[in-house]
Amino acid sequence: MMQSFESSRVESWLAWFFKGLLICVCLFILARLFELQVIKGAYYRDLSESNRIRRVPITAPRGIIFARGGEVLVGNKEVTMTVKFDPEEGFDKLPVYNETPDGEKFQEWNRTYLLGQDFAHVSGYLGEVNEDEVGKVDPECLHKGPRTIGSFIGRGGLEQYYDCLLRGTDGEEIVEVNTFGIKERQIGRKPPEAGQDIHTTIDYKLQKKLAELMKDKKGAALVTDTKGEVLALVSSPSFDPNKSISEYLTDDSLPLFDRAIGGTYQPGSIFKIVTSAAALENQIIDRDYRYIDTGFISADNGNFLYRNWYYTQYGGTEGSIDLAKAIARSTDTFFYEVGAKTGVDELEEWSKNFGLGGLTNIDLPNEKAGLVPSPAWKKAVIGERWFLGNTYHYAIGQGDLALTPAEVHRIAMAIASNGKLCDLHINSDKDGNCKNIGITQAHLDYIREGMVAVCADGGTAFTFFDFQPQAACKTGTAQTGGEDETHAWFTVFTPAEKPELVITVLIEKGGEGSKDASPIARELLDFWNRERNP
Repeated sequence: MMQSFESSRVESWLAWFFKGLLICVCLFILARLFELQVIKGAYYRDLSESNRIRRVPITAPRGIIFARGGEVLVGNKEVTMTVKFDPEEGFDKLPVYNETPDGEKFQEWNRTYLLGQDFAHVSGYLGEVNEDEVGKVDPECLHKGPRTIGSFIGRGGLEQYYDCLLRGTDGEEIVEVNTFGIKERQIGRKPPEAGQDIHTTIDYKLQKKLAELMKDKKGAALVTDTKGEVLALVSSPSFDPNKSISEYLTDDSLPLFDRAIGGTYQPGSIFKIVTSAAALENQIIDRDYRYIDTGFISADNGNFLYRNWYYTQYGGTEGSIDLAKAIARSTDTFFYEVGAKTGVDELEEWSKNFGLGGLTNIDLPNEKAGLVPSPAWKKAVIGERWFLGNTYHYAIGQGDLALTPAEVHRIAMAIASNGKLCDLHINSDKDGNCKNIGITQAHLDYIREGMVAVCADGGTAFTFFDFQPQAACKTGTAQTGGEDETHAWFTVFTPAEKPELVITVLIEKGGEGSKDASPIARELLDFWNRERNP
């Protein structure tokens, strides 16, 4: 039976349809093959390689931090590790066991802080990089590459400030594994490069002793030479950087807070050194100037009384005194009067000459500048005009004046160095960067004479009356606004004529400078003398 013309035409159309369909399928397959082999060949080849190649980073040891005598302050403990590979998870670094073959071992390092909490605020600690830091490169050390997940970065102290310097360049081991994640062979290994060491100005024994003396107290203490080299620095309470930092985060005593460079406090009578310099340089007073202390002065027609501490505590008066005795006895009324005559503008200017209200440029992170008030500041911030009482308080280191212990320390340091204001520094390779504050030698000598009298019989620092060699010092007891709560301050340099050490101690809400802060400095200097002359 012969097919009709219509049925033949349908068969012909179907044949061409299936032929076309077959051609399209073939073209699609060819295109897909071209994409896989040519266009994305390298990608899938790398993907295949990554399934059998593992790159295991080997953490580089950080640089060691040394004391000035060569003692290790922060070092590295070598840890032997091995790697367990997993076909899906990649790999895990694990401690080695006795049966681990030598070829499976490699060395890494754990950071160790030899002085623990006695040096924590200077050393800082290490913390794992967070998600915002992963993949970022420190512009100061581009060659060390981006931060990776699981790596560590310096937090606080020298670890943070010199992180780029201390950080090494990680190495890596390239390993081939099979489909089960079992190591087949080592393809290559790039050894890590250690970070750079830092030699500090810290005196190892002095640091330990100062930390011991400040233990169980809240406050800060610094020891430097006259050129700004930091021999010891303590903030208390402290923390142990060898432990997990998380356990300190909820501590109400704020052990992670560096009070020495970040806390601001009324400096109290130590500021009278600045008031003295301002009055002498502006010729408000001289060696012949005398003031008769009656125990208090009045203002606003007697509506306000400003008393001297000796009058308040014992009902006594000082009588006729000059500047040297006013410093020795810390006579508030003398400095109320002299401060008012000098004027707030000159007090502000000389505060800045002493570096107050600015940074000491110490090589530690998160340093805070203190507050030096002025009429313009008070108007802008508080919305009030400046009163005579503000000047009175300013002149004795009270009121809105708020300084860090590091700033206060440089007041005495400037007198000890014959009028030079030096940056503080811990890295022995860092320059002290000193400048002259512009005070004449005769005025420096007069202020120093008063500071020597503080430490002599009749002065306020009774713990130093028998100290040799002669010291020059100043006590300070600063009201805080709380009932019967005062900051205890003490600063001293010795020997008085050719100073070697400058020490400043703050006990936060800790009582009086003469009774509570000066004994710490005395015991530290006794220790220093014993160490030098055993």
